Formats: sequence, structure tokens, C-alpha cells
Amino acid sequence: MDWSERIGRRLKPRDLHIFLAVAERGSMAKAAESLAISRPVVSKTIADLEQTLGVRLLDRTANGVEPTQFGHALLKRSLAVFDELRQGVKEIEFLADPNAAELRVGFSEVPAAGLVPAALDELSKRYPRLSVGTEQGNPGTVLEMMRARNCELAVIRPLVIEPDLSAEPICHEQLFVVVGAGSRWAGRRHVKLVDLMDERWILSRPEMQPGGPAFEAFRAVGEALPRVVVASESLNLRHGLLATDRFVTFIPGSALHYGSLRTPIRVLPIEIPRWRLPLYVVTLKGRLLSPIAQLFINCLHELAKPLAGKLDPRSFGKMR
Repeated sequence: MDWSERIGRRLKPRDLHIFLAVAERGSMAKAAESLAISRPVVSKTIADLEQTLGVRLLDRTANGVEPTQFGHALLKRSLAVFDELRQGVKEIEFLADPNAAELRVGFSEVPAAGLVPAALDELSKRYPRLSVGTEQGNPGTVLEMMRARNCELAVIRPLVIEPDLSAEPICHEQLFVVVGAGSRWAGRRHVKLVDLMDERWILSRPEMQPGGPAFEAFRAVGEALPRVVVASESLNLRHGLLATDRFVTFIPGSALHYGSLRTPIRVLPIEIPRWRLPLYVVTLKGRLLSPIAQLFINCLHELAKPLAGKLDPRSFGKMR
């Protein structure tokens, strides 16, 4: 296919924008309404695109339209084209006025409780008019948001680094055994993990899997995992249950070091193996990051330095 004759002169960004609107809304009528143009203009644009490329981009159904395999290919590349244009505009805006930067970041539960807010706080001090958009969820959900260009980078712990991703390790989290401040274990100086076997545990599934810190910690003392009363990754839920003084859980050092506490707790003097799988900053391969995104990553690395050493459970003491 000759670029200058069949693509360069006939394929315009406006055509791709209309195609994206149709694909996203599943209807030419809805796309026309959202773009404030007429339905015939939308129909002609799609027809011209299909003629230019020589393939059918959309299947017409009773419920509207949906992309063909060719349409999905164009959709994926069109998203990348507009994302690169948006990134270029953001970079120009940053160079013209760094204080007006915009950052879009995705993250999972644990970094949301410590490192991410600490990094955003540092950046907001340097750039008072910084604008931040966020996406939060499990690692798989956050990665899909990034692939859809809803965020520029993700701070997560993915189990697998897929081929289209680049990942920078930030830190291997050190976890701590935590109880409510009124727990019967809170005032004891000498507590072993085996002493807590019959307690009401809150653990996440990744923590309990082979290689996870809970699995490795109990295996190191010759025990199987205790009965888990609540399986959850939510730190909000853990703090809520710790307030009853009847539960035991793990909380990462980053959340204790940088996070705000929701309830009085006591960190027990028990050493737990670090996560073997590090926390990562994940980006899309080949995608140029905005200057503010790179500054955010640099800030995360700086904040993670204190977490690299061995944190002493006694340094946290009774926390409110």
C-alpha cells in the first residue's frame, strides 16, 4: 500500500477520531451525537476509511456496530496515535509552565496507602498547580486502564511482566505483624509467630500463595498457614477489623512508614520475610513518558530508599 497516494493524502486525524467514537459507543448515531455532527457525515467518514484501507472496519448488527479484526487493529493503533499527540502537547505545556503539569497514574491497594500519596505530596510541593488523575484496582485492572491510555504508568505488583510492558522494581516490601492497640498481644515484648496460630487472621490471597510472605513466614517456623477468617487485600478493611482488637494481620512497611493510620495499632516484634516479588513501576513499551511522569518515578525511587534497609518493628511502637 503506497503511503503518499492511499494513506498520507487521504487518512486524516479527524477520520480516526470519528472512527474511535463509533467503536467506543457501538453506534454511528451515538457517535454523531457525541461529536455534534450529522449521522451522514459519520457514515461517509467510515465508508471512506474502509475504501482507503481496502477492508471492512465495522460489522453492522441489529444493536449497532462492532469492530472487525481489521477495525480492532486500527483502533489499537489509533489510540496510540492520539495518546502520543496528547503526550506531546503535555510535554510542550510542561516546558512552557511546569506548574501546570498533568499526571495520570494507576495503582493497587498497597502503594495507594503509602508510596503513591507520599510521592504525589512531594511533587505537589514542587509544582503547586499539578493536576493528577488516578485509576485504582487490582493489577490486571490497572494494566488494562494503562493499555487504554487512561493512565500513563502503574505502581503495582504484577505476577507476570507481559511482553508489551516495561517494569522498574521499586522495592521488596517488608511486612509486619499488626494487632489492634487493645489486643491481648499488644503489650507483649516476646511474641512468636507460632503463638498466633489460633488467632483471627486477615490475609490476602497473594500473601498466602507459595512465595508470598505469609506462606514463607509460617513455613520458616515449620507451620502450615493458619485458618484465615478474612481474605482481603484491602488495607481499609484490615484497619477496620483491627479496631475491634480481635484480629491479626500483615501491613507493609511502606504503609506504616508513609501512610496515615486509621485506627490505633501495635506492631509486634516478629520478623517476616520480605516479598520475593517487588513492587514495580510499569509502563507500556515504546511509549514516551511525559516529564512529570518521569519525575514521579524518580520520586518513588527516592522514597523507597529508606524501605530497602531492615526496618525494626520496635521503631513503630504503638501507632495512632
